[in-house]
Amino acid sequence: MKTIITSVRKLGLTIAVLFAVSAVGTAVSADTTFDKIKKTGQVTVGTEAAFPPFEFVQDGKIVGYGKDMLDIIIADLGVELNQLDLPWQGILPGVLAGKFDFVATSVTIKPDRAKQFAFTVPIGEGTTWIMKRKGDTSVMSVDDMAGKVVGTQLASGNEDASKAFEQDMKARGLDGFGELKLFTSYPEVTLALANGTLDVAVQNLPNLAVIIQKQPDLFELVGPITDISYFGWVTRPEDTDLRDYLSEQILKMRDSGKIDELQDKWFGFRMEIPDDGYLPEGAL
Repeated sequence: MKTIITSVRKLGLTIAVLFAVSAVGTAVSADTTFDKIKKTGQVTVGTEAAFPPFEFVQDGKIVGYGKDMLDIIIADLGVELNQLDLPWQGILPGVLAGKFDFVATSVTIKPDRAKQFAFTVPIGEGTTWIMKRKGDTSVMSVDDMAGKVVGTQLASGNEDASKAFEQDMKARGLDGFGELKLFTSYPEVTLALANGTLDVAVQNLPNLAVIIQKQPDLFELVGPITDISYFGWVTRPEDTDLRDYLSEQILKMRDSGKIDELQDKWFGFRMEIPDDGYLPEGAL
């Protein structure tokens, strides 16, 4: 009987220890990314600084509309910022892999992405337009992309938009593109259009508008190939508390007029920042 009682007591002690360990493990794992940022006083952010004027490198530093917004948020948090400048193709896989805490770069809000990432409220418009060399009368409408050499960024929302528009043209009985060329960054696309490697550049309206403001004798807009869309920042799916904080700060900047000020500074025009209606069905 004594042996049985001792065994039961040992079993009870073992169960108690397991519960204690489990409780400690649960407490540790309960910390979100946002909790860790506040506890450590540090945040690591992924950015593609090759998307002017949203974010780009000038005099060795990341600057732009998005960087100004990020600096305001970091000041509110009171933490140290480590901002990584990465190729676009590594940005979304990188945040999912935990290489940084969130993405502060312009990510087009699309149905497939909205099911994989937690998007903030928009930071600006992301509608896809096309641009041509000024005076090129062979491209007078978006349908004139048929048979032309078209260029955009690899693995971008604009690559998807270009392919979708080409399929739409074919469905309407038009020819497809002569070729779709994909580049690592958008500045490369603009350069290729300027030197005649491309007939058409596909990018987002705010970026193209700024390019034309700076080089009005070289380029001109043609038209949109998508419905209106928006850019946002993203967190991992489980980090909705961090996403909600970022959204709250963006809306605070909008309501105070700070975003208008930053848009005037970097774009020379203003874009709507909606409260709702920007996320597709099934979004996180």
